[in-house]
Amino acid sequence: MTNSPRPHGSPLPPARRPADGLPGPRSPRTPAAAVAAAPGGKPAKPRDAFFDNAKYLAIVLVAMGHVWDPLKGQSRVMEALYMVVYAFHMPAFIIISGYFSRSFDMRPDRVKRLVTGVVVPYVLFETVYSLFSRWVGGSDLAISLLDPWYLTWFLAALFVWRLTTPLWKVVRWPLPLALCLGLIASVSPEIGDDLDLQRVLQYLPFFVLGLSMKPEHFQMVRRREVRVLAVPVLAAALVVGYWAAPRMNTAWFYHRDSAQEMGAPWWAGVIMTLALYGCSLVLTACFFAWVPRRTVWFTALGAGTLYGYLLHGLVVKAFEYGGWFDEEWVREPVGEVFVTVVAAALITALCTRPVRRIFRFAMEPKLAWAFKRDATEVARERAKATVQPTAAQPVNA
Repeated sequence: MTNSPRPHGSPLPPARRPADGLPGPRSPRTPAAAVAAAPGGKPAKPRDAFFDNAKYLAIVLVAMGHVWDPLKGQSRVMEALYMVVYAFHMPAFIIISGYFSRSFDMRPDRVKRLVTGVVVPYVLFETVYSLFSRWVGGSDLAISLLDPWYLTWFLAALFVWRLTTPLWKVVRWPLPLALCLGLIASVSPEIGDDLDLQRVLQYLPFFVLGLSMKPEHFQMVRRREVRVLAVPVLAAALVVGYWAAPRMNTAWFYHRDSAQEMGAPWWAGVIMTLALYGCSLVLTACFFAWVPRRTVWFTALGAGTLYGYLLHGLVVKAFEYGGWFDEEWVREPVGEVFVTVVAAALITALCTRPVRRIFRFAMEPKLAWAFKRDATEVARERAKATVQPTAAQPVNA
């Protein structure tokens, strides 16, 4: 078989790279199965090691902060570390969550993922944590899906933030609007505890910031000069934290109460919240600057951070209810280092693939029975069923 010559024997034009944002032709070497496996028939994008590394490191800091909480009152150094970590570890995690919510809309498949990946784990773990507190901790905590307890507030907040994503994508000034809402919440004690709306609103600017960010913004903080500058900035933050430890209420870092509820005048809420927003952004940039960009041993664990986040709280609470943090040796410097290492090891183990496989029923349930079949998905499956292998068929010249 021979190919037909081009008219007039003219050479083929040189291949040109498609413009940014425009799809290019699919390479003939791209496996058809890989294309068909991805939603919409497009090849699945590889995971970015930087974001998986950032999520893992942030969740390790979350676990460390939770074991430092019962100990910080006995050590000024521990309290300074606690304040610095709490200034940026959740903002960093929320910014990444916002960044990966940019494509969210009300498309049926995305709504399904929101339900199975956020709503269902929230309902399950809010129930589990409440029962655990009653049976193990001896509390009278009632099961209430409107009042998140301990770690589950983040799932409730993520649900609200993601549902409002289409709004933030159409308003003209999304970040200033979110900032105003956060500041108003910090001086509004009447908001109440339903769905932990104080935290939802006060952390909202970080989520909207993530929605507004582009890949080049993360490239800016990963430059060498930023990494060098991050070292003295973090050192200065630790010095300020050491100075502020006996003088400042750490509840400001939780963003869960208004200024009036913490015994401060309303105007202090505006000033403190703005100051903490600024500190959080600077320290988050320093954190991102030192996150590895290449694949390392813990990169794969970044895909399991939700598992580690929700499961480690049960272990921490079990230690707390058992009086383990009240032991004298734990409150010594060697004991504090020990529990820090244990917390890092625990959260690492809970992010591994075997743990994810065991608890996938709770974190990522399929629930196909609960949803209607999407017409587009049904048509795609029919199209796949009718496609026959064509590699061995002859091509007529």
